[in-house]
Amino acid sequence: MTAERNPLPRELRPGIVWLGDCWEVPFRGTTLHSYNSVYLVEGERCALLVEAGHPQDLDVIQAQLEARLAATGLALSYVFATHQETPHSAGIGRVLSSYPSAQLVGDVRDYHFVFPEYEDRFRPMRVGESLDLGGTKFSIVEAVIKDLPSTQWGFDASSRTLFPGDGFAFAHYHDAGMCGRFAEEVVALPIAEMTARFAENALYWTTFTPMDPFVARLEALIARCGIEMIAPTHGLPIGDIEATLPAIAEGLRACYVGPDAGDPPYVDNYLT
Repeated sequence: MTAERNPLPRELRPGIVWLGDCWEVPFRGTTLHSYNSVYLVEGERCALLVEAGHPQDLDVIQAQLEARLAATGLALSYVFATHQETPHSAGIGRVLSSYPSAQLVGDVRDYHFVFPEYEDRFRPMRVGESLDLGGTKFSIVEAVIKDLPSTQWGFDASSRTLFPGDGFAFAHYHDAGMCGRFAEEVVALPIAEMTARFAENALYWTTFTPMDPFVARLEALIARCGIEMIAPTHGLPIGDIEATLPAIAEGLRACYVGPDAGDPPYVDNYLT
């Protein structure tokens, strides 16, 4: 996708800026798109980057980030990657090199093998710990849906935004004007089916794990934190949780086939 066609960056709420670009996936005679999104959380004193970007997006993300920080005058003080998988963490070295005062925060295990020159700037954080950005706090919260043992989710207190990494992941159609939009701003998007397809490929454990307990934990986390917006790494942002969560839950439940039940209902490996 060219820069002219990319609708990002987009400020989703005051202090929450969506960065990145779509990547294309051929699918049944059409083109699906999916995001490896990065989000900038802006406080009054400094900013935090959620995710560090997929390799193919790093040039775009760096340009967007530099422009936004120049416009606001904020310093980038922290980088939080939900987990070590490449689409989430590949840009860590580039970001830490470009912003010498920034720290990598969260579950930082194993990063010293890849970025040993920055190990003194790693700051381990556990669930329940927070960072004061000035006027808002960014907290580490329970990752209800994990694809690695180290997976963590983030939460911004001022905007009431949840950053769930691979949770709430689904593709969208490129030719339907869906890029750069909230999930609720588009029509004809089968979110349940798209969620199931993504989970089967990225979170295969959902095919042999009943998902009702996980849906209940999601609902409890949303209620406990007072979450009003969800900013996933691989799906469109969700601005109306009450309207969209049922479709996400349906997609997660659809993955489970139980023991000896054959293939999941949507399995076709469309991402490979």
